[in-house]
Formats: sequence, structure tokens, C-alpha cells
Amino acid sequence: MSILAPDNALLKKAEVEAEQVVSLLRIAVALGLLAMFFLAVKGSNSSPENYLRRQWVFAVATMSSYLLVGMISLWMARTGRIRSWMVWPLVTVDCLFMLVNAWVGLANTGLPGELTFILPPTWLVPVIFGFTVLRFNPYLQAYCVAVIAVGLAALSLWQPEEVTPFIVERAQILLSGPPNIIRVTMIALGGVVLVVAAWRTRRLVHRSITEAQQKANLTRYLPAQLAHRLAEASLDNLRRGERQNMAVLFIDIRGFTRWSQGRDPQEVGSYITDFRSRVQGCSDASGGMIDKFMGDAAMVLFEGDEAATRAIDCASALKKSMANWSDVRQEKGEDAVLVGIGLHWGEVFSGVVGDPQRLEYTVFGDTVNIAARLEQLTKQEKQGIIVSAAVLQAASVAPASQGWIPLPAAELRGRSGGIEIFGRG
Repeated sequence: MSILAPDNALLKKAEVEAEQVVSLLRIAVALGLLAMFFLAVKGSNSSPENYLRRQWVFAVATMSSYLLVGMISLWMARTGRIRSWMVWPLVTVDCLFMLVNAWVGLANTGLPGELTFILPPTWLVPVIFGFTVLRFNPYLQAYCVAVIAVGLAALSLWQPEEVTPFIVERAQILLSGPPNIIRVTMIALGGVVLVVAAWRTRRLVHRSITEAQQKANLTRYLPAQLAHRLAEASLDNLRRGERQNMAVLFIDIRGFTRWSQGRDPQEVGSYITDFRSRVQGCSDASGGMIDKFMGDAAMVLFEGDEAATRAIDCASALKKSMANWSDVRQEKGEDAVLVGIGLHWGEVFSGVVGDPQRLEYTVFGDTVNIAARLEQLTKQEKQGIIVSAAVLQAASVAPASQGWIPLPAAELRGRSGGIEIFGRG
């Protein structure tokens, strides 16, 4: 049965959700910067010089453009027009918004590149990094860091054609109240973006923990292999099922119904718990998969590499474990434990059946029926284990080499001819 990679539709949905959040934050950042910019400019008492006017006009134009980018990206995300590749140019726009503003600031003021980091636009770096973190893409984050680092390094080497005598005065203006208000605003906005990123991360971690707990709860009722398969495979594929070769093992306690009559329910429950615990241990050790427990019986499946060999090993381990358990009980003066084990190899159908309200993984076919019949024959043939020749052949086992003795061919209802079988103990 094929195990699917994470659902592309779910990944796409997560990407769209992340882009919606980033777009909303991009709009909030643009509006916040515009608002604080006008407040800072309004609070300036001095008449601005020409270079400051040019700086303000460019700042308003770029922030308005950035607001427009945020609105367009939000519209595309909400209408399903966003594509995975579009995230890269959007990140580039975020980086260029900061770098171009910083470069224009240097060019307009005539400041050398060594003073790049006193320009307010450079304080947008935390905001841009926060935007990228929200996308949970390490490659995108590395790209963003590289663009900003290379861009800022290049700006720091910038030298104007003519160094003006007003460098100190203009640097002082850039360190005055209004620019500092813009810086504080950018730091606050960066903090907001990182708070949102932390909140989304926490929500995703919480969802992952919840799903892990649900999966752990599921394994209490289903084998771990099935819980993993049911969690990751598509329901349509599971319902279609598949035919495959498996080893099917049945084990049943002899005389359990008679023994349990009139006994205290707690004693019966403890007895069954001990039995199932031993079956589970042997199954786990041999890579088996317990399909179901049925009272005092169990059905164990083996698939994959060396399935037949592992099934035979499991049958031998079960026989030994049950014998040890019986010895312990008899030492305490309690009844002995006798079990019958039947094992067969062949083709089965495996898949999910049922309606959406109740689904059940099942394995059925002649192979299952024959394995169950062989377990029943252990009483008649007075054997602890009966296996078919098919499972020994699949495991490349010569019967005589491992103490398997031939038994009369098993005649099964609905089948012509008998099945060659072997017993032990």
C-alpha cells in the first residue's frame, strides 16, 4: 500500500495562509510608517531644506507603493491567485524596499556609505526578517539574509561624487527627534511581526503535539503500523485496498471458555491481559502486526521482507513464551496454559472497509481462513503449532531441518484436494 507524501493541497493552503498574514502585516507596516512619518514631519518646526523635501517625497512614494504591494498580494492570496514561486519576488520586494530607500537617502543627503546605518530605513531589517520567518522556509530565509547582507555591505562602500561640508549637520538631523520616532516605530513594528511569527509557530507546534497525541491514542486501538498508514495514506487508496502475499498467524487459548466460567471477572481480565502482553511482545520482536485480538485469540500479520521467516520465528517464540507462562502458573498452583498456533502464507486482500462513520482496516481471503483452520487442527492433531508447506517454502525452510513433522493433508471445506501441513510440539 502506497504511503503518500504530505498532501500538496494542505501545503498550498498553509502557504496561502502565511502569505495572507504577511500581506496584512505588510499593509500594517506601510500604514504605520506613513502615519508616524506625517506625525514626525508635522512636529518639525524648522523649514526643510530641498534635499529633505526630496527625501520626504520619495519616502511617501515608496511607502505608498509598498502599501499597494501589500494590498495586491493580499487580494491574490485571498482569491487563490498566489503561487509558490511568487513568494520569492515578494521577498525580493521587501528587501529592495529597505535597500533602495537607504541608497536614495545616501544619494540625496550626500552622506558616505559609512553612515548607512544611521538612516531610518535600515531599521526595517527586523521587520523583513520577521516576514520571512512567517513562511517557514529556510531557503527563503537564507536568500533574504543574503540579499540584505550583500546590499548593506555594498551601501557601506558607497562614496558620493562630492562630499558636502554639511555631513555633520545632516547626520545630526538624521539622529534628531523625528527620525528617532520613525526608528522606534520600525522597532515596534518588527516586534509585532515577530510576535505574530511566534504565535503562528506556537499554534503549529500545538497542532503537531495534538496530532501526535491523537495518533498515539489511535495506536492503542490499532497497530502502530496501521495508525501510521491510516494517517498518511489517502482514504480512497485505502478503500481500494490491494492484494499482496502475507503470512497470517492465529493463536488461541485452549479450554478458555470452560476455564473462565464462574471465575471472578478481575481474574479473567488479568489472565487475558497477560496473554495479550505476551502476544504483543513476540509480535513486536518479529516485526509482526496484530490485526485484532478476539477474546482469548489473536490474529497476527507479517508482510514485507522475510515475512514468512519472521512469522515462523514468531510462532516458535509464542510457543516458548506460553510454555514459560504455563510453568509459572503451575508453580503457583494455578491451571496450565495450552495454546494452538496456525500459520499460513498466501495472497490476501488488505484495505479499509465501512462507511465514513465507521472505518475498519481488514485483511481477508482464503489465506486467512486457512490459517484459522490450521489453528483449529492443532487440537485434533495434538500439536502446538501447525504450519502450511507454503509458509515453509516461502521461508526457504527444509521441514526436517527444524523439526517439523509432516501431518495428514488438511481437507478444507470448499477446496478440492488437501493442503500439505507440518506440525511441531
